[in-house]
Amino acid sequence: MIGHIGINVPDLGAAKTYYDSLMPLLGFEEFFSAGDEFSYRPAGGRPGTYLFVYPAREPGGYSRHRTGLQHVAFMVRSRSAVSAVHARAVELGSTVLHEPRYFTEYPQPYYATFWSDPFGIMLEAVCHHDRD
Repeated sequence: MIGHIGINVPDLGAAKTYYDSLMPLLGFEEFFSAGDEFSYRPAGGRPGTYLFVYPAREPGGYSRHRTGLQHVAFMVRSRSAVSAVHARAVELGSTVLHEPRYFTEYPQPYYATFWSDPFGIMLEAVCHHDRD
């Protein structure tokens, strides 16, 4: 199991506002926040991977097409949760890469949506269950 994932962003304040709005829908709660980083953990004491966010120390944009992080996928419990995350991402002005749908090219059931955060990092909400 992966303990945590860290991502760097060019604007920590904007990232905090964005992720604070999104992470509860993905089943996460704030773990801690400091002036130079913040993080989330699975809500309610559930086991799982933590997400840490740090300020980028070098200039340059992110691309999922270069060596490094391709995307981060969050598992949610239902198709309706995928749709709720998608709606929030749209409200936040995110670029939607794939609307919520079944991705038949992956082992089923695989219902997901993909979008980019304000810094171009591709995110995914996926439900591996055939339930609303």
